[in-house]
Amino acid sequence: MPTGTAPAIRAVYFDIGETLLDRTREYAAWASWLGVPAHTFSAVFGAMIAAGHPVRDVVAVFAPEPGFAEQRHAMTEAGVVPPLAEQDVYPDVRPALRALRELGLRVGIAGNQPAGISDELRDLDLPADEVRTSDDWHLAKPDPRFFTKIVEACHCPPDEIVYVGDQLANDVTAAVDAGLRSVRLLRGPWGMLQRDPAVEARCLAVVGSLTELPSLLGPLLARRAQH
Repeated sequence: MPTGTAPAIRAVYFDIGETLLDRTREYAAWASWLGVPAHTFSAVFGAMIAAGHPVRDVVAVFAPEPGFAEQRHAMTEAGVVPPLAEQDVYPDVRPALRALRELGLRVGIAGNQPAGISDELRDLDLPADEVRTSDDWHLAKPDPRFFTKIVEACHCPPDEIVYVGDQLANDVTAAVDAGLRSVRLLRGPWGMLQRDPAVEARCLAVVGSLTELPSLLGPLLARRAQH
């Protein structure tokens, strides 16, 4: 939780998959594309994520070749991956982002996503000041340069920026190592299956809903206004 010595917060940036977007429809598309029952894909997905493997390794269980990126591109070209729609946005997203902007915070969206997702996110008109993906920057978490891009956009010290996400390595460890502060969201496969008290202790907070953020960050913003 915030302390008396904590720096003021000027900006909040959000991971995308399973933080803002429910990827249920995409994972169902993967199962269909790979020709396996949805429950089989889900079972293998959960086991692999719990063991610390990325999604590309899950796909490789069913289809080692071609690679994940090539298959994802082929799926998109074939129209198998459904375009983003309002039903893919978690219900707490719009209220939370709107409330944070009303507090005067810069709100950004930046995560590891393939080509085209930036435009689809912008079409959803979420209440954010910036929408970027790893494809836009040609940089992917946990590369520290990904977070440098966020700092450059905010024009403030990194410890005045909070990064919110569900994954321990990409969204907590990488962000904190880059000098940002982190809030971990316990949502989606990574949030439910991967827990590490030592890593989570590095967070500003661990939350179960984005609606907790305005009251969490408000005191830091209020303290800044008093100086």
